[in-house]
Amino acid sequence: MKNSQNMPGKGVGRDTDVLIIGAGPAGLSLAVELGSQGQRCIVVERHEHVGYAPRAKTSNVRTRELFRRWGIADRLAAESPFGVDYPSNVVFATRMSGYELHRFPNAFNCSPERDERYSEHAQWIPQYKVEGVLKTRANELSGVEIRFETELEDFTDHGDHGDHVTAVLRDINTGAQTNVTAAYIVGADGARSTVREKLGIKMSGTSPLSHNHNIIFRAPGLAARHGLGPAVMYWLVNEEVPSVIAPLDSGDRWTFGCPKLNDVSFDPAELIRKALGFDIAIEILNRDEWTAHQLIAERYGGGRAFLIGDACHLHPPFGGYGMNMGIGDALDLGWKLSAVLSGWGGDALLSSYEIERRQVHQRVIEESVANHAVSSTKLVVAGLEDSGDAADARRADVAATIAATKQREFYSLGVVLGSRYRHSPVLPGQASSAGDVAESTDYMPLARPGCLAPHAWLQDGRSRGASLYDHFSTSGFTLLVIRADAHAFTDIVVVAAAAQGIPLRLLSPDLPALRVLYGCDYALIRPDQYIAWCGDSLADASDMLAHAVGKSLEPAL
Repeated sequence: MKNSQNMPGKGVGRDTDVLIIGAGPAGLSLAVELGSQGQRCIVVERHEHVGYAPRAKTSNVRTRELFRRWGIADRLAAESPFGVDYPSNVVFATRMSGYELHRFPNAFNCSPERDERYSEHAQWIPQYKVEGVLKTRANELSGVEIRFETELEDFTDHGDHGDHVTAVLRDINTGAQTNVTAAYIVGADGARSTVREKLGIKMSGTSPLSHNHNIIFRAPGLAARHGLGPAVMYWLVNEEVPSVIAPLDSGDRWTFGCPKLNDVSFDPAELIRKALGFDIAIEILNRDEWTAHQLIAERYGGGRAFLIGDACHLHPPFGGYGMNMGIGDALDLGWKLSAVLSGWGGDALLSSYEIERRQVHQRVIEESVANHAVSSTKLVVAGLEDSGDAADARRADVAATIAATKQREFYSLGVVLGSRYRHSPVLPGQASSAGDVAESTDYMPLARPGCLAPHAWLQDGRSRGASLYDHFSTSGFTLLVIRADAHAFTDIVVVAAAAQGIPLRLLSPDLPALRVLYGCDYALIRPDQYIAWCGDSLADASDMLAHAVGKSLEPAL
C-alpha cells in the first residue's frame, strides 16, 4: 500500500503518475517498469504505431537481462527472425562472392550457450520486433495507457504549487487538445525531443559525424547464393562499393549501407549487386536516412521533468549501444520514480539518475565514436581484390588491421556489464574507488558499490529460477547474505527497513562460491541489480539503508 503522505502531488487529482512522451524502446521500457511496480503511466506517441525502421538490431546481454527481469526474455527470443541459434558471426570480405578477410564469431555474445558471467545472451533482432514485445507487455499492465497519434504541445511544472505537471496533448487527427496532470513527465521522444526543447536544454558535442543511408531490400535466395556462411553482418571492403550488408528479417529481407548512397544518382539496386559480386533480383523496399552524432544533453531534465534515451544522448550505432542505453535509462529512472511515488525513496534518489547514467553515456559515446572511425571505407587498400602473392599479402595486412581495430566493437562486455557508477549521492564513498575497466572487451565481475552484482547460476539450466538474479527483488532492495552463519545477524536490517518503509528481501543462497565471487558477508542489491552497499557488518544498517534510498546525504559506511 502506498504511503500517501509521502507521495508527490498529494491533493491534486492527477490523471496519472508519470506521463511518458515517446513510445520507442526507452519509453515503452519505462512504461513496463512503472506498470510492473504498480504505478500508473500514460505513454504518448505521435505516430500511429511502434516504428518499423530497423535502426537497432542488437539487444545486448544487459538488455536481455532486463527483459528476463520483466518476464519477457522468452517472448523476445520467440520473435527472432532466424532463431536464437543463428550464428552471430561478423564477416569481413572483399565482396559477398569475394575473398574472406576476417571473421568475429559469436559477436555481441549472442550464443544461447550458458555463460557464468550473465543470465541472458544477446540477440540479433530488428528494433521494431523489440518494440512490439514491449508494447504487448505494456498493454497487459493495468496502470499503463498508450495513446498513439497524440503529441505533446506544452507542459507546465507546478512544483512550487502542488508538486505536479500539467501537459497539453493534441490529437494529430482531430486537433483536439487535452490537459493531463501527472506527478512527473519523461521525455523519451528522441533526438528532436519536444520535452528537451521546452526545458531549454542544449546538446553539446559534435554533429554531424556523418550522414548515412540504409536500404532495406528483398533478394530471394541471397542467403544460399553466397559462400561466406551465415552471419549477422557482412562488411565488404573494396574500392568500388565499400559497404555493409546484413540479414534483417524473414522473407529474404536485408539491409545495405554504403557511402555512395548519399549520392542519389547511384542506383541502389546496382550498388547492391556490385557489393554482392553477382547478379540477383533486387527489390528495394525502403530507404532510411540517418545522421551520426556525438552529443550529450547539458542536463537530463529539470524539476519534475526527465529525459531518457536519445533525448539526452546521441552517438553512432557502431557497437550496438543506442537502443540498449535507452532501455537501461528507463530501468534506472523507473525504479527510482516508483520508489519516490511509493513513499520510500528520497529526493536524492531522483538526483542520482543523471549523475549515474551520464557516466555510462560518456563512456559509450567514446566507444561508439572510436568504432565509427574505422568504417569499411577506411579499411580499403588498392589491389585488395587482385590475385597473386602481393595481393595475398595485402589482404593479410588488412585482416590484421581488422582484428586489431574492430574487436572492441563486437566484444564489449567491459562496457555492457562492466561500466560502473563511481559517483552518486546514493552510493557510499567506496564506490568512487571502483573505476571502469581499462578495455571495453574485458569484463571481470566486481562486488563493489556502483557495480552490477556479480552473476551466478544456482542450478542447472537457464530456466527461470536458475539465475541468482531471478531471486533479487524487482520492487525493493535485496540483502544478499553470502556467509551462511551471517544470517543470524540480519534482524537489524529487517527492523531498520520496516521502520523506513523500505521493501526488503533476504536472500541466502546455498552456494559457497558466492563468498569467493563477492568477497564479503553481505551485499545490498538495488532493484536494478546494482550493488548499493557491501560489507561484513550490519551495525549501521539504518544509516546504510537511508543513504541507499536517497533519504540521507551522509555517506554510508
